[in-house]
Amino acid sequence: MMLRLYAYVFLVGIALAALTACESGPLPPALATETPLPTPTPLPSATPTPEPTPVPLGTGPLGASGARLVDALGREVRLTGVNWSGMETSAFAPNGLASRPADEMLDQIVSAGFNTIRLPYSNQLFDAASRPNGIDFQKNRELVGLSGTQVMDWIVEGARRRGLKIILDRHRPSPYAQSDLWYTDAVSEERWIRDWVKLAQHYRGNSAVIGGDLHNEPHGAATWGDGNPRTDWRLAAERAGNAILEVNPDWLIIVEGVERTEHGAYWWGGNLSSAGLAPVRLIRPERLIYSAHDYGPSVSWQQWFAPPAFPANLESIWRSNWAYLQDEAIAPVLIGEFGGRSIGPDTEGVWQRALIGFIQDRGFSYAYWVWNFDGWTGGLLQDDQRTLNQAKLGLLSRTQWPLLGEPDGAVLRRPAVPAPLGLRPEGPPGLAVSQRSDAPEGECESCPKNGQSVLTSSMSCPTDSKRLAERNAC
Repeated sequence: MMLRLYAYVFLVGIALAALTACESGPLPPALATETPLPTPTPLPSATPTPEPTPVPLGTGPLGASGARLVDALGREVRLTGVNWSGMETSAFAPNGLASRPADEMLDQIVSAGFNTIRLPYSNQLFDAASRPNGIDFQKNRELVGLSGTQVMDWIVEGARRRGLKIILDRHRPSPYAQSDLWYTDAVSEERWIRDWVKLAQHYRGNSAVIGGDLHNEPHGAATWGDGNPRTDWRLAAERAGNAILEVNPDWLIIVEGVERTEHGAYWWGGNLSSAGLAPVRLIRPERLIYSAHDYGPSVSWQQWFAPPAFPANLESIWRSNWAYLQDEAIAPVLIGEFGGRSIGPDTEGVWQRALIGFIQDRGFSYAYWVWNFDGWTGGLLQDDQRTLNQAKLGLLSRTQWPLLGEPDGAVLRRPAVPAPLGLRPEGPPGLAVSQRSDAPEGECESCPKNGQSVLTSSMSCPTDSKRLAERNAC
């Protein structure tokens, strides 16, 4: 009896346990035998597309597009600069270096708001006997012992570091007088073209040097479009311009006018009245820029300065002689020289203010004559070669454009870098020129590191101008 009772109790316990399990649900997770699901791997995030580096306005090469001067991306730019005279004279160096360091002068050109320097020279600069003078070498120790060509290199290098552009201007065959034609008995057409080709090769790839003004102020016997090979300036400009473009296709070829055409007479280099019907023909037409010079009555009195027509007649005179080329989208025009002492109510002041206003309204590029003090037009610097004429600068500031492209130097002043091999320690950094006094004239030796040619005489052999550091390797 007791045994059956125990069995009954046991069976009732099992039934109650089963009932409890059904009511409480599944076993807890710790007792489950299922395999856990893997944690999903997150998808990689997309790499953002980098923003393109903007190309600075004015990045070259520059070229013509109808009436406009444009940069490599087709954006309009203007050259708003100054002439810095002196290298065309027997000093073979820019004016003002007897009073100030060249670096300080370049800094002031930038701070005054200009973006271009037109740098005149004579062919005699390239002769071995032509030594720079009229320089205070205590203030310009970097120029000690340099030839005229090397001083030009120094100015170009300083301009490049600051973002200034350079137009080389063949101002004279010799340092003593201008010539009506592009050749003389002493300097042949062959020499004229050869020197231009050497300069174009030498500065190829240099971001500062943007072109060459082939000959300053053709006049007198110079003609335009008559086909005479000895006097037709248009044909001579084609011969020289195309020779330059064969070795340096990026340069602007700047062609001035003459004095007389069938349409009449005007300022030396300022008469482009025949260029519309007889244009200069280049193998790279987009590199052609015309240039005119224009002056007031202090240089020479002209009939158009007389009342009652003056000054209302000026725009029609400018248009008929040179401005029509840009107005009619034939080609851009650079006013390569203009200037005067007065900006007051007298005839010269009225003329100068009217021309600056015309430049501003019509969008012409220009190079003012002149940066340094000048006994003829006064210049922008006063006779101390230091103090700016603020009244003139105030008028010009309305026309100024910013620096073009990007400066290649990190600072305005010359950085302290070691001189390359082949240079005296006080020589300018980065210019592949030799100071060997025993090198025969015309000989070029090779850089011992990269095999490039280096200068040993009056004209530089081609050098690498891509970067200062690369040039310092030599």
